[in-house]
Amino acid sequence: MKVSSRTAVAIHALTFLARWDGDGLQSSAKIAESLESNPVLVRRILGLLRDKGMVASTEGSGGGWRLARPAEEISLYDVYAAVEVGEALLPVHTHPPSQSCVIGRHMQSLLEDEFAAAQRALEERLSQTSIAEMLARVLGRESAKVPRR
Repeated sequence: MKVSSRTAVAIHALTFLARWDGDGLQSSAKIAESLESNPVLVRRILGLLRDKGMVASTEGSGGGWRLARPAEEISLYDVYAAVEVGEALLPVHTHPPSQSCVIGRHMQSLLEDEFAAAQRALEERLSQTSIAEMLARVLGRESAKVPRR
């Protein structure tokens, strides 16, 4: 699967929701403000996360979004898998190379093996980090900031 900006937006939005988890529903406009993005884009991505049971929404006046599962139970891989669809992370040739060339005969399968290993490594790494850990890192960096005078 190819990584688009959807993964980053989704992780950001989930971390935002985790930060304000006890404060009720959060509007897509408020989340979009944090992202400096469009609320429609945020709603689209949150809809994908809702389909996978990571967030819940309430429509209407006073509606918004909240986590549907504890942040500790949502890995970055869960997010990636929920929002990325389709293409390979590292695509191989768009058409088969020449079979009359010694390089062309073997390159496609060699690249497929290497790229599959890279995909597995990415998935393994993302599985090791939760949204709760991302929030802890954010808050740690924020508390370490030196106040300006």
